[in-house]
Parts: sequence; C-alpha cells; structure tokens
Amino acid sequence: MVADPLRPTSEPWPGMEAVRRLIAQARSIFVLTGAGISAESGVPTFRDAMTGLWERFNPEELASEEAYRRQPELVWEWYLHRRALVAAAHPNPAHHALAALAAQKHVTLVTQNVDGLHQRAGSQHVIELHGNLFANKWLDGCGRCDEASALPGMPPRCHLCGALMRPGVVWFGEDLPRVARFRAEHAAQTSDLCLVVGTSGLVYPAAALPGLAKEHGAPVIVINPLPSALDQTADLVVPAAAGALLPLLWPQPGMEPD
Repeated sequence: MVADPLRPTSEPWPGMEAVRRLIAQARSIFVLTGAGISAESGVPTFRDAMTGLWERFNPEELASEEAYRRQPELVWEWYLHRRALVAAAHPNPAHHALAALAAQKHVTLVTQNVDGLHQRAGSQHVIELHGNLFANKWLDGCGRCDEASALPGMPPRCHLCGALMRPGVVWFGEDLPRVARFRAEHAAQTSDLCLVVGTSGLVYPAAALPGLAKEHGAPVIVINPLPSALDQTADLVVPAAAGALLPLLWPQPGMEPD
C-alpha cells in the first residue's frame, strides 16, 4: 500500500515509522537498488547521458555486441565518456546509509547500477547484476589476453590474438552474469525483508526479484520519489528520495540510536 499523504502525521514521510520497525525486526534484508539512487549523486541515467556530441545517438543502438563489432571505436569512446561522468560523481547519503546498515544487519545488496558508488561508500560483496562500468573483459579472446599488456588503441586489443577489449557491462541481448543472478535470487528467496530503492521496476529480470521475495514471505518496501512498476507488489511504498530518507531509518556512524 502507499501511505496516505493526507493523513495527519509527525513523520517526515507517511509510512516511515512502519519501515523503521520492519527494518529493526528483520534478521536478513535483501536490498535492490536502481538508477534513482545514483541519480541523486548526479550520475546521468542511461538515456540522460546522451548529451553534447552524443545527442544524435540512441543509447540502445550503442550498448550491444552488434554495435561494438560494427563500430568499436565509436562505442568505446561513448563508454569512456560515461566513465568520465561517473568518475566525477560521489556516493550520496543513501549509499553511505546502506553501507552502515550492512554493519548492523545481514544485508545482501543487489544493484542494477554499474557505477561502483555502493563500493566507494563502503559496501562490500555487492552483487552487480549488470556488471561494472570500470571493468573490462574481452570479445572473442584467446584465453591468454592480458589487460596489462594490451595494445593501446580505441579500443585496446590483445597483443597475442588481436581480440577487442570491451566494457565489463551487460549489453542488450546478453544474459545476466550467471553467478550474480543465482546469488541475487537466493537472497530474495531467503531474506525476511525486501527493500527496493530508486528503481522504476521496468528492467527484467532484476524487476522480478521483489516479487520472488514476496512469494517467499518477505514484506516488500519500495522507496522511490515517483510511482514505479513495483508499487503494486509492495506492502509499503514511501514516496521519498533515498538520500533524504534512508539515513533516518537506522543508526548511522557517530549517531546515537533512538
């Protein structure tokens, strides 16, 4: 349900105290984050990154193996552009709050984001469903490709076989990393609370995870300033920005608990 914003309340956001109680009572928490939490750090969303020289391109036409094989230099340059945008951003209070929660509870943090901001905020063992923007891997590598000895270029190539280096992200038409998906599904099935933060709930299979958690008995809380496709799945929806709300839900370093 969505908390009634017209109901008299002393809470900054209706439903906030109910969320605090559920989190305090939970032994293990499954957290799924999406682009909204990083947008609060100024990271452009996938489509918002198409500015300046990139305005005439459709991002869905660049983020695929087919596009990379056809125009490797162009696609590599776009990813360098995206890396520069993300490198200039910093973790926000929501990222830091989730790292603090993991120091107090058993938390499995699963993210659809590729920016590494959760790790920079101190979260460990983050499950990255869509890979990492700053990681590299090889396209049709020989098995002995070594990033350290790659031939420089746009993009770099294996010095042994000439294979192209590619970004370590999941492109359109590719499956999620098998281990990451297995770990995420296991956490959804075994945690006793699901916290969804900053995602529209439109990208599958990630968007199916809260429903999987609910099927296995976990209440689902959605925290997002705008309506999402997961609101109907949720037991409680709080229409708030993550950076403003999350630090108020559990004790933070240097803060005395209530």
